[in-house]
Amino acid sequence: MESVHKTVLLQETIDGLNLKNNSVVVDATFGGGGHSLEILLRNPNTKVIAIDQDSTVWERVKEKFKGLENRISFTNKNFRDIDKLENIDPVRSRPLEHESATITLGRPASNGIDGIIFDLGLSSDQLENSGRGFSFMKDEPLLMQMKSSAKENPSPEDVTALDVVNTWSEKSLADIIYGYGEEKFSRRIAKGIVETRQKKKIETTTELVEIISQAVPAAYRRARLHFATRTFQAIRIAVNDELGSLEQGLSKGFDALKIGGRIATISFHSLEDRIVKRFYKKKVTEGKGKLVNKKIILADNSEIKNNPRARSAKLRIIEKI
Repeated sequence: MESVHKTVLLQETIDGLNLKNNSVVVDATFGGGGHSLEILLRNPNTKVIAIDQDSTVWERVKEKFKGLENRISFTNKNFRDIDKLENIDPVRSRPLEHESATITLGRPASNGIDGIIFDLGLSSDQLENSGRGFSFMKDEPLLMQMKSSAKENPSPEDVTALDVVNTWSEKSLADIIYGYGEEKFSRRIAKGIVETRQKKKIETTTELVEIISQAVPAAYRRARLHFATRTFQAIRIAVNDELGSLEQGLSKGFDALKIGGRIATISFHSLEDRIVKRFYKKKVTEGKGKLVNKKIILADNSEIKNNPRARSAKLRIIEKI
């Protein structure tokens, strides 16, 4: 299936990385491949290590990379495992042969990674095409895992949205919906979920949306932001441990950077941005990093008009010193 994803803050992100000739860049959230493709087209001698926990993303976009295969490699991992890409120097890595090709970051800091991109949140492809229950606008099974393999080959450790809404306590549900979704009606929604599942197992996104609809006031249902947005966001974050992954990915990624290398992070909600801001500040305080942009970079009106998702995007860049 062809990608429908529109890359957010594309030029600003790549400009901010300040790449030189023969750079090695890690695209830690490959998605629709927009950042990776632009980097390769702009910089003829640069190599890209692409990472994504969704193994299907390469198949959607590989036609865009015809003729560039010798400068990009893809590995199917969560970016929290960025330190587990072992034993192959990316500068000498073989051309991509299949979607599970393995790369490495195992190089000394003096000869390390020049740039890392974290483009957080959901891609349009995951919302529109995954069939995993990310969108409250579609009737899909309650899965919500970022990694595609969990749908076809679930393992015992895979937590799904189905598990969350049907087995977690009312208090736990209220806590995550409030804490991860910043939803002011979290207690009412959690109570509605528990009351419903006592009668019947909750299995689809449509069923969950109806529960949320019944739990919140009528005026809230008519608000500009869809009334299910924050609850769906919260459950997705919990299922994928997105905030824990971000903290680990930033820390391990920074360690892999060479001196002068940069991390560009695009976040889409306050919880992510808070983690990024706090991590960057810590590195500056330790004397290990400097902020490239002291103020967050936002999309301009033209980009927002063409891609409304860009409205909430915040770009922060740090350089290792």
